[in-house]
Amino acid sequence: MSTAFGGILSFIASFAIMASIYAIFSMGLNVHWGYTGLLNYGIAGFFALGAYASALVTSRLPTGELAHYVKQAFGLGLPFLVGIAAGAVAAGIIAAIVGLLTLRLSEGYLAISTIGIAESIRIFFNNESWLANGPQGLIGIKQPLRGIVQPASYPFIYLVIVLIFLLIIYVAVERGIRSPWGRVLRAIREDEIMASADGKNVFFFKLQSLVFGAMIMGVGGALYAHYSAAIQPGVFEPLFGTFIIWTMLTLGGTGNNKGAIIGAFIVWALWSWSTFLIMKIVPAGFETRAPYIRYVLIGVLLVLILLKKPKGIVGEERTVSRY
Repeated sequence: MSTAFGGILSFIASFAIMASIYAIFSMGLNVHWGYTGLLNYGIAGFFALGAYASALVTSRLPTGELAHYVKQAFGLGLPFLVGIAAGAVAAGIIAAIVGLLTLRLSEGYLAISTIGIAESIRIFFNNESWLANGPQGLIGIKQPLRGIVQPASYPFIYLVIVLIFLLIIYVAVERGIRSPWGRVLRAIREDEIMASADGKNVFFFKLQSLVFGAMIMGVGGALYAHYSAAIQPGVFEPLFGTFIIWTMLTLGGTGNNKGAIIGAFIVWALWSWSTFLIMKIVPAGFETRAPYIRYVLIGVLLVLILLKKPKGIVGEERTVSRY
């Protein structure tokens, strides 16, 4: 009985870890779309950059027999927090380059370029085996505080770590969006011509928003890499790395960080739990198709929410200056 109860608690902890990581992605997208109106359809690219940068910085070069199977350009063996920072910086640098090239154009160019950069990053890591082992990916990524508890108890340790990052990012975004800087972002989202007429450098504020949101996504990618302890390019496909995050934010409520977090937990619960239930009710012979039914369930849920509550479950707060 205690073993079964422990297994349930471990499952809940694992669910909460992944939901919290996706909540971080959702808050990064909220900075882009919810507060500034920037169309970012390349979240998977920043996700991948954060994961790979942190993995390469914190792991060591493989030796012995492992070196024949895992090709890795470098491995610095640096601490976990340095890896998290590396993930954020890598995502921020690419976001700055994309923003410098596209943000003076119409908003559609940013959407197109982020889709392209996300796929380019995934294909690059998939094809360039010398850097991060190509399609096989990296294994044995460092997990912080792993040795202080039994393996079965580790998810609880990592859950605390992820929740700390989630809280820090939530407070940082809330502080930023309720500051004069954040009010400019909202003004740009509503009418950037008027914001420019008021003397605001619209391009510079958009660039700051793009980089800040991308760095948050880089942190999420790094946390994912250290939790899974193994990454490969196939993880960072548009469905798993972009579409599901847009669904989370839309469901919870754009322009509201609480909504971004609530949406992440609801969608991830549906995504991770529905397969078990579907497998019990589908007819014999359809078991291999059962996992794909959850795509339909998420789509139906999103449509229902948009019909009943177009602004999402929570919706945007109009009062922004409580601090």
